[in-house]
Amino acid sequence: MKKFVTELRGKTAMTDDGVILGTIDNFVIDTDTGEIKHVLVIPAEDLETREFQKDAQGRLILPFESMRSVRDVVVMKLKR
Repeated sequence: MKKFVTELRGKTAMTDDGVILGTIDNFVIDTDTGEIKHVLVIPAEDLETREFQKDAQGRLILPFESMRSVRDVVVMKLKR
């Protein structure tokens, strides 16, 4: 199923093994291909963020292999 980026903004991001990452804030898109490269996530308060890359605003920069939207949650398989 295809979704608009605006439909995903504000939803909770979670890993495929059940870890709550935070709230989706924005996306980084390759303007040549239109491919979504990374998801920018405002981290959950109780998430240990040391293992994640962050941008200047403190958002997590999450490269992913796949994602699916399930109601108000976006489940992501992160690239390792």
